[in-house]
Amino acid sequence: MDDEPDVFDILEGILFKEGYQLHYASNGYEVFKFLESSLPDLILLDVMMPDSDGMDICRKIKQIPEWNSIPIIMITALNSKETLAQCLEAGAQDFIGKPVSTLEVRARVRSMLRLKKQHDELEKSRQKLEQLLLLREDMANAVIHDLRNPVVVIGLACELLTLTNLTEKQSQKVNQIAFSAQQLNHQLNSLLLMAKLESAQEVLNPKPVNLSVLLQEVVNEFEAQTLKKAINLTAKIPEAKRLVMVDPDLMKRVLENLLNNAIKFSPTNGYVSIEVEYPVETNTVKVHVRDSGSGVKDELKQSIFEKYEIGQRFEGIAQTGLGLAFCKMVIDAHQGSLSITDNQPQGAIFTLELNAELQFVVAS
Repeated sequence: MDDEPDVFDILEGILFKEGYQLHYASNGYEVFKFLESSLPDLILLDVMMPDSDGMDICRKIKQIPEWNSIPIIMITALNSKETLAQCLEAGAQDFIGKPVSTLEVRARVRSMLRLKKQHDELEKSRQKLEQLLLLREDMANAVIHDLRNPVVVIGLACELLTLTNLTEKQSQKVNQIAFSAQQLNHQLNSLLLMAKLESAQEVLNPKPVNLSVLLQEVVNEFEAQTLKKAINLTAKIPEAKRLVMVDPDLMKRVLENLLNNAIKFSPTNGYVSIEVEYPVETNTVKVHVRDSGSGVKDELKQSIFEKYEIGQRFEGIAQTGLGLAFCKMVIDAHQGSLSITDNQPQGAIFTLELNAELQFVVAS
């Protein structure tokens, strides 16, 4: 695409024997009109166009996602280093100086087309891989969905067995099976919910929630677990100063996950604290969950919220890499934040922050 037809004739003559098909556009309008209907493998663009700056056209082409991958060679009579640098900054991949050289034109065109072909092949491979990953994800979700039925049957069978005359040892085993089935069902539901959140299929059911009350319910649920492991659990739960608009079921599961993790990774006779904070300076509600475990390394503090990322392995502790990923997805869906910092002298602090609704401020 050049401002001088004779230059186009020269380029056409040079490239004709290579078997290339050329299209000529004399101004910026024709350039964009052509690109709207056809996507060339390469653009030869003159710096000096009749109605606009060629570099400006180059910048606009590179701003369109559908056109961004098309390589552009700028043709210019200005061969100063400043001009050539401006061509590259505008998004051009290469440049040819005037008067054009047959060998240079052929070499640079071949080079750019070779790169374009490699890019197209990589893009096709990426799309194919993406399709395969989506197919695998769909199959996995289907299997997870089907697994819930036998797990529910196991739970119901355990309930029926508890109604029969079982010995004490048999009763203990049945309770273990029932608890394991309950845990497995919880994991399956989390996986399905995460898949829905990722695909934006999960619809939140937000309601005004008193986070202090909800957190107290969660703390009460973990009383037996803390006693069994001799964990000193401290709960600082003041009266609510404001409410949050959240899905109560999902938010309760987030709090359960965070507290369960804190207890699981703290040593026997260790301590765990959970606190609700209503900052005066901001219209937010914060929850801090502190544990006395070994903490999280700095390089893992971001990746630990990704699916199947378990950070550091601990012997004797079941780790799936799903709990924190689930929490992060739910909090993100509520436009909140979930972060991790170091606890002192050891351990980690997980901080959950949610925006409160002014119309639901609790009167003191």
